[in-house]
Amino acid sequence: MTRWVATPALARACAVAAAGLVGAVALGSPVLVVLTAPFLVPAVLGLVHRPRTTPRLVPDLGVQRLHEGQGLASGLVVEPADGVEHVTRVLERPPYVVLSPPSGVVGGLLRDGMPEAGIGVTRWGRRPVGAEQVALTGAWAGFRWGPRAVPAVTVPVLPQPAAFDSRAEAPQPDGLVGAHRSRRVGSGTEFSGIRGFAAGDRLRRIHWPVSLRTGSLQVVTTRAEQDSGVLVVVDAFRELGHSGGVDGPASSLDLTVRAASALAEHHVRVGDRVGLRVLGPGDARVPLGTGTRHLHRLAGTLARIVPANRQVDEDAALELGVQGDCVVYVLSPMLDAPVVTATAMLVRRGVPVIVIDTLGERDLDELGGPRSRAGLAWRMRRVERDNLLDRLAGLGCPVVPWRGPGTVDDVLHRLARRAQQPRVRAR
Repeated sequence: MTRWVATPALARACAVAAAGLVGAVALGSPVLVVLTAPFLVPAVLGLVHRPRTTPRLVPDLGVQRLHEGQGLASGLVVEPADGVEHVTRVLERPPYVVLSPPSGVVGGLLRDGMPEAGIGVTRWGRRPVGAEQVALTGAWAGFRWGPRAVPAVTVPVLPQPAAFDSRAEAPQPDGLVGAHRSRRVGSGTEFSGIRGFAAGDRLRRIHWPVSLRTGSLQVVTTRAEQDSGVLVVVDAFRELGHSGGVDGPASSLDLTVRAASALAEHHVRVGDRVGLRVLGPGDARVPLGTGTRHLHRLAGTLARIVPANRQVDEDAALELGVQGDCVVYVLSPMLDAPVVTATAMLVRRGVPVIVIDTLGERDLDELGGPRSRAGLAWRMRRVERDNLLDRLAGLGCPVVPWRGPGTVDDVLHRLARRAQQPRVRAR
């Protein structure tokens, strides 16, 4: 409704007041005027204060993005507000959105401020928030405008990074100055070792105590000051389990996205160059980069992930786009052969790859029990998956379940030691 119309209360007051006045004149009874006065006065005041302008509703959320678990106040601006006395708002509640009050119904006098409702988001993604129905009432409840629908505003909800910290070094730093030392010998300040003098060595690198003791010139070698290249690969081909939001049970994709966010934030904070590859709808790619702005780009890309939930072609060929020496984190439930094959190809090329299993614990009771058809099929699928992971581990690729802090420390230490050894790469 886009115009002001009389309320039923005003219509009743006018009808009763008119009937009383007509009756008083017809019957010559002034008592009827006194009896109808409580209806006559509000009817006259309501007609006198009839709004003359057409209001316009402008949603005012006040934020451009949120994190899981955060909330906002759903503001609303009424322009112009001439003649508006009372505002009633009824908010819609889409999935993974909570309201305060839970009913989503708020109202109050405009002179006391626009009534606001609290909106909270419980899961990452692009969430439509702020959709509501708004009704305005004029002075003395004489005229009503609306209810009028206010469209939702899509707000990107960034994943809440899982608790994660690592004290291990990346095994193959490759870039420009960063936090992790390089395994390459070059110009730097960190001691690497002592070797015999060779043509081209700087004279200031000569270590005289060792040279005098051995009888031949010895020079000090240092580690090149280079940072780490880290590629985070996210498997969004399917989602297993039901997501209960940030405080509820986590689906496989919840674990994947939150773990990817935690890994990306950790490595960006310590100065590494981080890239992202999303396998699934959209095939998103974020090149290697550093800094807070790049971290926001990574988080925004993760928030736009939508699970494919379709059968993946078993013969499909995936190219993860790994360039140069970098550490590759593959976050996946590892249920699709193309993802396993692409990971194995990287391992055969000598790229340090860490597979982080984000399948999580799945309750067979949700499938009808372990003896149901669905439960039996899932158990058989797990056997096939375990076989694939065993073959992948046989190639030298570590597979670790996501456990939060310290998940990859031991694996990175082992990869760093392996990186010191000569490698043969398959071309």
